[in-house]
Amino acid sequence: MTHTDTITRTLAVPGATLTYDVRPAVAPQATPLFLIGSPMGAAGFSTLAFHFTDRTVVTYDPRGSERSRLAEPTTPPTPEQHADDLHRVIAEVGGPVDMFASSGGAVNSLALVAGHPEDVRTLVAHEPPLPALLPDREAALAAAGAVSETYRQRGWGAGMAHFIAIAGHRGEFPADFAGQPPPDPEMFGLPSEDDGSRTDPLLGLALIGSIGYEPDLDALRAASTRIVVAAGVESEGEMANRGAFAVAQRLGTMPEIFPSHHGGFLGGEYGQMGDPDAFAAKLRDVLAGV
Repeated sequence: MTHTDTITRTLAVPGATLTYDVRPAVAPQATPLFLIGSPMGAAGFSTLAFHFTDRTVVTYDPRGSERSRLAEPTTPPTPEQHADDLHRVIAEVGGPVDMFASSGGAVNSLALVAGHPEDVRTLVAHEPPLPALLPDREAALAAAGAVSETYRQRGWGAGMAHFIAIAGHRGEFPADFAGQPPPDPEMFGLPSEDDGSRTDPLLGLALIGSIGYEPDLDALRAASTRIVVAAGVESEGEMANRGAFAVAQRLGTMPEIFPSHHGGFLGGEYGQMGDPDAFAAKLRDVLAGV
């Protein structure tokens, strides 16, 4: 069984125009599945979507990413704005949905469920980077802030190299971590020259807009949504993985451990490879409550 042809639609929302895709199942019998990231867009979920051809699958580009345009392209969206966008897309496609949300998408999904729990039946929030919830909060926030400063001062290559170093750091951040010199972009095969742009979806928008976000834990605990927090087995100790454990602990649960790493669902999208077959099998079990 395969999906029928993908339907691409646009939706005007306050401050942006969103693009989203619907892959209808041939004989849909289950709750639609919404796959989201941030700033990763719909293209990052091509492999994962094809493991769920028995469901109608919805993907989208968050505001400011890929095909979804911002009215003010230098104004970083907040998780609450992304949550409102998701609420509007779900209203268009017909909810409630089940949702798999990864990385910044997991942050935004927590904001969605806090405000609109009726939209989501089961949420699988995979590795939400939430430095504000970590025991080393001040050092972690300062480290993330240092990435933004490097990007502001030196441009995309330098900022991305600094981001990779921060995202891959395992364990608590030392108090002086933010003050350490950022790595040379050439170590990661990145350009050292600055092209002058400052609208990168990750460094210029997503990171700045959500850096200090703290989920509404009381609203999440009271939500009708079944919330499952997920963490990758290979990314243990990294900031986003630690964020998963931090929010799960506050919700009185433990994360479900998924195969592979932070991008474990990827099947070559953006040049990255996880373990998508095993990842999808685990996701199917979790959605089924196994």
